Amino acid sequence: MAKHTDQSWKQDHPSTLFSNSVQKADRAVKQAMSHPQEIAVEHAFNAISHAENAKMNAIEHNEHMDIIEQNIAHLEQLKQQIEEVQDIVED
Repeated sequence: MAKHTDQSWKQDHPSTLFSNSVQKADRAVKQAMSHPQEIAVEHAFNAISHAENAKMNAIEHNEHMDIIEQNIAHLEQLKQQIEEVQDIVED
């Protein structure tokens, strides 16, 4: 039986990391939508950026593509929502 090394589980499961980062982005966007302030919008953009990086990593590993596709669609939706919020904040 192979002993699990000290490596982070995140390295083992890029699709899980991507799912988690999309969930964080979702919470950040919801926060910005309910409290449209610059700092909340900035936080949401950072979370989305982090999720984009995790997406690229997950795609490179080419595992659980069905889950990855769902998360990509969700991420696109979040990007549209946060841009709408940013327009409100900038007005």
